[in-house]
Amino acid sequence: MSPCPCGSGLAYAACCGRWHAGAAAPSAEALMRSRYSAYVQGLEPYLLATWHASTRPPALNLAAETGTKWLGLEIRKTGQADASHASVEFVARYRHAGRGHRLHEVSRFVCEDGRWFYLDGDVD
Repeated sequence: MSPCPCGSGLAYAACCGRWHAGAAAPSAEALMRSRYSAYVQGLEPYLLATWHASTRPPALNLAAETGTKWLGLEIRKTGQADASHASVEFVARYRHAGRGHRLHEVSRFVCEDGRWFYLDGDVD
């Protein structure tokens, strides 16, 4: 059993693998973790499917982003504004072309019909 890329300490199948297989993530944090894992694995269809239709780009073209290696995810803070709106502050570390980078973002999520979607975020 391989560990989940999101850093939860669980096996992939017991963590983000469930959401990648089609089950609905139960919280904004779970969706955030699954989206990070999807970036690690290059799962562009999953990323687009979990991006809210009002802000979703037509494509991500992850295949063109060669040379990026995701190194880890740190969830800094989660917040629930109400039953259908939440935020997750995170730092994702990665290497691109041999140089280390950090993506620090506060992401906003919305829940519609029992499914969480990434809406947008503020990058620090």
